[in-house]
Amino acid sequence: MNARSELERYPKTGLFLTGRLRHDMSEAEKDELEALAGDVQSFKDGHRLISRGDMCDSSTMLVDGFMLRTLESGGRRYGVSFHVPGDFVDLHCFALKRLDHNIDCVGPAKIAQVPHTAINTVMHEKPHLARLFWFSTLLDAAMHREWIMKLEQLTAPKRIGHIFAEIWARLEMVGLAFPDGFETPLTQADIADMCGATPIHANRALADLRKQGLADFQRGEVRIPDRQKLEAYANFTPDYLYGEGKLSLRNL
Repeated sequence: MNARSELERYPKTGLFLTGRLRHDMSEAEKDELEALAGDVQSFKDGHRLISRGDMCDSSTMLVDGFMLRTLESGGRRYGVSFHVPGDFVDLHCFALKRLDHNIDCVGPAKIAQVPHTAINTVMHEKPHLARLFWFSTLLDAAMHREWIMKLEQLTAPKRIGHIFAEIWARLEMVGLAFPDGFETPLTQADIADMCGATPIHANRALADLRKQGLADFQRGEVRIPDRQKLEAYANFTPDYLYGEGKLSLRNL
């Protein structure tokens, strides 16, 4: 089943694990996951879906739009991961109940909530589907590790290049990328928060990427004329996304 027909049949959850282990889900499991997701809710740009310390009794499937996982310290916000449609954004709060961070909408977003009571039933009665849920949380952890390492290794322009390369790859997995880039509601301030830079430093880094012909960020789009050049510059390899490459799960 292709991505378009998946979304027609499963409008709330049809992008879950696309490009990774979607092929490993039976039609019965896809039907069950779709049934678990509640009504779609819409939120505006900047809406804080979950604040640090909130008690959670459901987890969020991102149906459309983008979300940023954030921490706040010293009067500043830090973006520690980015979420695209099809992500189970906060599945780990099933176990934790309270998060140590915030979940913020970046641009307008649509979500469906999955009650923890329903997830608990899956954990006890549907071990294969439970394993796929577990994998999605492990994938979040893999991306966090990569971000931590790149924050330490790379200069601000290269960090931004790495973020652009990752988002492009992840949107490609769910059929939402252009051949030469992607649409994004990210602002320059968001990008600064994601790479640990000041807005002024981020502005200079974006100008540097544009001057080098690596990436052009403007008007809600990122355009990348030479993918290999950007990925080499930003030291980006997509293995940690568990889609293509040495860590691919498609052929297991």
